[in-house]
Amino acid sequence: MNKIKIIAALVFVFAAVGVQAKPKERKSLVVYFSRADENAKVGYVTEGNTAIVAKLIAEKMNADIFEIVPEKPYPADYKSCTAYVKEEQKNKARPAYRGTVDVSPYDTIFIGYPIWWGDLPPVVYTFIEKNDMNGKTIVPFCTHEGSGMSGTAGVFRRMFKRSKITNGISILGHTAQHDRHKADIAVTTQLKLMLRFIP
Repeated sequence: MNKIKIIAALVFVFAAVGVQAKPKERKSLVVYFSRADENAKVGYVTEGNTAIVAKLIAEKMNADIFEIVPEKPYPADYKSCTAYVKEEQKNKARPAYRGTVDVSPYDTIFIGYPIWWGDLPPVVYTFIEKNDMNGKTIVPFCTHEGSGMSGTAGVFRRMFKRSKITNGISILGHTAQHDRHKADIAVTTQLKLMLRFIP
C-alpha cells in the first residue's frame, strides 16, 4: 500500500514539474518581400533570395507567413529594376500590395526584405506604415551583397517606439540562393546566439 502511495505521489510531482517547466510559446509571424527574376550575383532565379530566408525562419519558429506582393511587379531585369526603385525612393513612393494580414495576435514579427539602394524597398514601407506594430518584438531580416542591414533596423526603431527592435538577421543573397545548407546554419546561429528564440 505504501509503495502505491509513493508511486502515485511521484507521478503527481513529475506531472506538476512538467506543466510548470513548459515555456510560454511566442506567437510569431514572418512577413517578407522578395523579388525573383534577375538579381545581383545570382542571375535569373525563380525564387527570390529573401523568400528563401523567410521560409527558413518560419520553419524554425513554427511561424505563420505573409508575403508582400506588389500589385505592380517590378521590372524583371536587374538594371531596369534598380533604376525603377531609385525613382520610387526619390519620389517616396508607397506601392500598393495584394492581400492583408492581421498583425494584432502576434507577439513577435519578423520582417524581411532585400536591401535596395541602402534602404528598405518602398513596398515594405507601405506595409509598415499601414500596420501598427507597437508593443511587439520586431525582428528585421535582410538579404544583401555586402551592405549588411545597412542601418534599416533604425527605421523600425523610429517608427515603433514602444516595440522591442532587435539588431536583425542578415544573409548574403548569393549564399541563400546557392548554398541552402550554409544559409540554414547562418539563420539558426543568428536566431540562437543573438535572439535566443530557438533551443
